[in-house]
Amino acid sequence: MEKNSDIIYGLRPVMEAIRSGQQVDRIFIQNALQGVLVGELKSLVKERQVPFQFVPIEKLNRMSRNGNHQGVVATIAPVRYRSFVDVVESLLEAGKVPFIVMLDHVTDVRNMGAIVRTAECAGVDAVVVPEHGSAQISADAVKSSSGALLRLPICREGNFKTVINLAKQYDMQICAATEKGSVAYTKVDFRKPTLLVMGAEEKGISPDVLKMCDVRAAIPILGDIQSLNVSVAAGVLIYEALRQRSNG
Repeated sequence: MEKNSDIIYGLRPVMEAIRSGQQVDRIFIQNALQGVLVGELKSLVKERQVPFQFVPIEKLNRMSRNGNHQGVVATIAPVRYRSFVDVVESLLEAGKVPFIVMLDHVTDVRNMGAIVRTAECAGVDAVVVPEHGSAQISADAVKSSSGALLRLPICREGNFKTVINLAKQYDMQICAATEKGSVAYTKVDFRKPTLLVMGAEEKGISPDVLKMCDVRAAIPILGDIQSLNVSVAAGVLIYEALRQRSNG
């Protein structure tokens, strides 16, 4: 099998990795690649719901060491992802009040790592990330989190609207962190089961997700710069939740 620490390439090795249950993070397939094995791979990827994308051959050449990738490269996740439903149900069965953080397309690896590190330190139950459009959970991300990504349950989900609807079925409040919020973050009751949504660095929380949130929490800004770094904002809100829960 052609591979290094976090990459596998070649049609059969990649299919073998998927079938064996290895945690494949993402598959890159050469544009317009054809053939029986390619069709088999595409079917397998869709069946197992592994994120994939079509890319130019030049990208694959850069990712593989000797260029013998056969048009397919897979990156291996350093963490084992958990299902959102499984995490919540296990928390409820244990008699816990869920507090989960959702990262809506946070793209900077350092921000993601810092948020997950804070979440682990503060006892957050899990972090939810999207399948596409966010920072890749790589060895660099693990390093940025000081290893917290290996300790905290990470749920990678394809549809955030579905996750939010599921959270509501579990009677979780959906709290959006936004500078346009109408409620001071200290006034939010974080003692309730909560899904805290943090937005992307530039665009914030996507409009479709924001519409589904029950409460919009704001952190006071007294200076001229009108927003905090997302990892700093996450730290403020997460530790407010810890303060409330610690005080009963």
